[in-house]
Amino acid sequence: MGLYIIAGILLLPLIEIAVFIWVGGLIGVFPTILLTLLTAIAGTVMLRQQGLSLLMRMQKELDAGRAPGNEVMQGAMIVLASLFLLIPGFVTDAIGLLLFIPPVRAALANFIISRSNVVIVQGDGVGRRPDDHVVDLDEGDWSEKDGGRAGDDGKSDQPRISPWNEGSNGTQS
Repeated sequence: MGLYIIAGILLLPLIEIAVFIWVGGLIGVFPTILLTLLTAIAGTVMLRQQGLSLLMRMQKELDAGRAPGNEVMQGAMIVLASLFLLIPGFVTDAIGLLLFIPPVRAALANFIISRSNVVIVQGDGVGRRPDDHVVDLDEGDWSEKDGGRAGDDGKSDQPRISPWNEGSNGTQS
């Protein structure tokens, strides 16, 4: 797999240069540059239009209590399509435009998912309500400062469980 990625990274610029030269010879330099700029603008517009639609579908899935797995994959491909359109070149533009077509995107998503091991883990929510504000810190993530609340020996009478939720004596309330 890594060999294919390296080959793609090395060959893509060479292919793009060859296509630029070929298209420039057919339609001229300025139309070629203008066409490249137009595809970048089209990518930006399509990302905005399809991206907002996708975000709304993801929110509906989350509101219904379902994991938006397919929508996440679709979103990743829309971002990838936009990046391909922003990269100067006709080959990447063609790939980007293809990824903006929903059936092509769905077919590619199914291809990738069928060759992947995707596990969706949802929390069980035991002991927590959705409105609980929980900050989970390890002992090294916070430090205790003596604010005059300690006993005569310089140590607190009771252990502090949380640095965030303390009463007047320095202990958790």
